[in-house]
Amino acid sequence: MPRTLVLHNARIHTFHDAYPRAHAIAIVDGRVAAYDNAALTTATSNDQAQVIDLQGACVIPGINDAHAHMEREGLKTLRPSLAHARTVEDVLQVIREQARITPPGVYIVTMPVGTPPYFFGGAAQLAESRLPTRQELDAAAPEHPVYIPAPFGNWGKPPGTAALNSLALQRNGLTPASQPTCAGIEIGKDASGGLSGIIVERNTRPAVEFDLLPDIPRFGFAERLKGLRISQKMYHAKGTTSIYEGHGSAPETISIYRKLWEEGDLTMRTGLVVSPTWGNLPEAARAMRDWLAAARGRGLGDPSFRISGIHIAYGGDPLVACCARANLPDTGWSGFVEQAVTPSDFKALCLLAAEHDLRVNVIVSDKLHEILPVLLAVDKKFPLAGKRWVLQHIARARVEDLQALKALGVLITTIPTYFLWKGGAAYLDEADGGDSVVAHATMLELGLDLALATDNIPYDPFFTLWVAGARQERVTGQVIGSHQTLSADAALRAFTIAGARLTFDEHWKGPLAPGFAGDLAVLDRDPMTLSVNAWRDIQCTMTVVGGRIVHGTDST
Repeated sequence: MPRTLVLHNARIHTFHDAYPRAHAIAIVDGRVAAYDNAALTTATSNDQAQVIDLQGACVIPGINDAHAHMEREGLKTLRPSLAHARTVEDVLQVIREQARITPPGVYIVTMPVGTPPYFFGGAAQLAESRLPTRQELDAAAPEHPVYIPAPFGNWGKPPGTAALNSLALQRNGLTPASQPTCAGIEIGKDASGGLSGIIVERNTRPAVEFDLLPDIPRFGFAERLKGLRISQKMYHAKGTTSIYEGHGSAPETISIYRKLWEEGDLTMRTGLVVSPTWGNLPEAARAMRDWLAAARGRGLGDPSFRISGIHIAYGGDPLVACCARANLPDTGWSGFVEQAVTPSDFKALCLLAAEHDLRVNVIVSDKLHEILPVLLAVDKKFPLAGKRWVLQHIARARVEDLQALKALGVLITTIPTYFLWKGGAAYLDEADGGDSVVAHATMLELGLDLALATDNIPYDPFFTLWVAGARQERVTGQVIGSHQTLSADAALRAFTIAGARLTFDEHWKGPLAPGFAGDLAVLDRDPMTLSVNAWRDIQCTMTVVGGRIVHGTDST
């Protein structure tokens, strides 16, 4: 008997133009089979069907997070939290408790000080406005090296502050004469010129562990796999059924996804992009020619797991990239390999990628006007039509450049939380009021393929949905680009069905259409009927992937 799930007494937004609204839906063997009365007939004709009365809840297609960094979230749960700490003594109490249960000589590594998910303020959250001193940490854990890391810069805003005790400083070979290789790192000194145990990190993606702290424990394969299992459940709990990792995944990151997939436990439909480890053009040319055949074109995989294309950075710090490669397979919190690519090398790498049918993913930020000429040059030699190259993190952009992207046929992902809410201070004084920054309405008017993403800041898609509708900077509340706000319908389409094109899956995944994947989210409220400010408070009560409940009633 086919596996059947029937949901009824619901407000269903199918995003299938031929049947946009329904009150019941039947999913048979993982695919949408029927709506409304036909769905109910399916339920009564199959006594093995699982039938659930949703009591008026809202149903939408599953969220497809187009720049998810899903592997990170679960890792945060593997280290002791300091989120509750409001005094230095609160921090020290956690260290003492960890010292009690940790064998002598083994590191105590916590999460950063601050309130998740951003850790804004860091040590300023504590009454003393500082982290514990080296001597205070020594007293709390005299037989253990202790490390309180700075926040990962992409979560919040640099600078961040880390703290180490004397044993940790010693085991990492740090002395008052030590100097960082990478810029943006400051080793703290006390009044006598000795090490204070404080290290200040001003880089968005911290380099201090790669640069100065070789002895600090890294996340190993087993921990990353455990973290991914946790992450997957957390993302499902927000209604996410598919992810795309356009920033690229390092070899070890790909390995943990593959392990979960091989064990049959990967319930998140996953599209990965290769984050390459090469350090120069000759290495890149050999890798593209000899080792990346599986990532060419549409890539290889199945409906659950696919690898396609590569990420090529535009810019970056060469010293940070060098330090990061030297620490592989560890990638810290990022999950990808740091790159530093000059404009001339970027063009050369894009031409090489096009020659080998490797579609490029690139983070654009405010540099679209610099990257576009490269794409046009590549297109003249290797036409990009149908190749689905992906431009990500688009911030400030000219209309004529967006029009050119439409002509090239590239895909676009945006992260409104990053540029409008968290980093919106940089765009408060734009001459056009910010209408050229993350210009969602303009992109859609031009017919560009646009998919929304969370970037794991935070991983809740309904917070991102709210930012796309409200466009408010986090400190001032000022609206950036009032003409670029998205309606609930437009934002949800960009956050659900649009992302299928990133993995060449739009013929079977996205809308809740007959024959399409039975991937959906059940919400406690209908976004279409709410004010914009209420979008961020929406909760997902059930998530279904391929007709299987992965969050909510009867999930395991």
